[in-house]
Amino acid sequence: MVIYLPSQHGNGAEEAPLLDELTPREIVRELDKYVIGQADAKKAVAVALRNRMRRQRLDPEMAEDVMPKNILMIGSTGVGKTEIARRLAKLANSPFLKVEASKFTEVGYVGRDVESMIRDLVEIAIDMIRDEKLEEVEERAERNAEERLIDLLLTPFPDAPAADSKDADPRLRDKVREKLQAGKLDDQTVEIDVKDRMPAFEFMAAPGPGNGPDDMDMSNFKDMLPALFGARTRKRKMPVAEALDYLIQEEEQKLVDMDQVTRTAIDRVERSGIIFLDEIDKIAGREGGQGPDVSREGVQRDILPIVEGTTVNTRYGFVRTDHILFIAAGAFHVSKPADLIPELQGRFPIRVELKSLTQEDFIRILREPKNALIKQCQALLETEGIKLNFTDDAIKEIALFAAQVNEVMENIGARRLHTILEKVLEEISFEGPDLKKKNIKIDAKYVQQQLSGIVKDQDLSKYIL
Repeated sequence: MVIYLPSQHGNGAEEAPLLDELTPREIVRELDKYVIGQADAKKAVAVALRNRMRRQRLDPEMAEDVMPKNILMIGSTGVGKTEIARRLAKLANSPFLKVEASKFTEVGYVGRDVESMIRDLVEIAIDMIRDEKLEEVEERAERNAEERLIDLLLTPFPDAPAADSKDADPRLRDKVREKLQAGKLDDQTVEIDVKDRMPAFEFMAAPGPGNGPDDMDMSNFKDMLPALFGARTRKRKMPVAEALDYLIQEEEQKLVDMDQVTRTAIDRVERSGIIFLDEIDKIAGREGGQGPDVSREGVQRDILPIVEGTTVNTRYGFVRTDHILFIAAGAFHVSKPADLIPELQGRFPIRVELKSLTQEDFIRILREPKNALIKQCQALLETEGIKLNFTDDAIKEIALFAAQVNEVMENIGARRLHTILEKVLEEISFEGPDLKKKNIKIDAKYVQQQLSGIVKDQDLSKYIL
């Protein structure tokens, strides 16, 4: 299957590149637009993605035995681990799920069923495919809904069948269509049949060893309710504009084949799903320990078969995990990768260490990415007519301060920039709507002035995270 990337050019002059044609170097270049530095990690994920494309070109018999090379990222918080994985998934149009490994130890000996990560990934894939299909049928659905609404508008009597209006003069239909498209009928009221929503039921399975994959999935029972009781409809009056939106949604649901969506979603999960296992260091405990260590090792052993390759039963059918790419990440301040059970270590053959961010990195993060923090702040305040102009020395000052606070306190990486930038712009953001002066220059002197109180106070944690 050929996957197209979104066009990189707003003018549409060049066609979007084929993902199959992107070399690892070009994949890194795409990631560079959003994540600063961390060349080793980008190189590792680029090779993993390219190997996926290579595998799809192999003979099916050979491809079945080529397993993904899972990646273990080691680095403190805020250095870009999650963002690299998220951007990679977006680049490949792959279903992506981020899950904290520590959540599986929160309740009881072993908390939430670890197979739930695969079920959640399938739900994400179904939403992705459904959205893609809805885009394909959008125009057709709008046309069908428009015709239905014209039928209703031309129906002479409320109880008369709408089909009678199809016999109306074509010129009259065209005139109504023209008014409808121009928005001249938006405030007019029409009566349409709407489906009653089923009341919300929440089914909780009793905790215990009996609740395995072979037991009845309560979510399936919830899906059966509408079929058992039938979807009732009732007449409701609403403005034309609201009625058109409702009819479009109804037509879209008719045109989208959910069975096909489900099949495609499961196929995409199996071939190109990506799961980001964060906080893997929090479950790094070896046998022989007591208390929490026992629970941690239990979670590792539960995660192991999913990473190795197994079949998980979901409400949409069975899903194989053999070719899902797992990217694990952790700070490993207290523990080390060697503290993971050997079987799990062997399933993450590629290891990359992400470097702590420097002042120079912070300067680039503030300026360069497509969604750079400075650009975000400028765009937000521009909605109220305020134009912010950051000088070079102001950006350097913000970056310097972020680096210094990270050294003195807990190093939270690029997240430090968010809090410092908010502190710098706090007054402008608060006074924004009332400011008479709409062009504001942010220089080093202004930054120092806004942060001077924090610099003097030794207890920095009172102000910055």
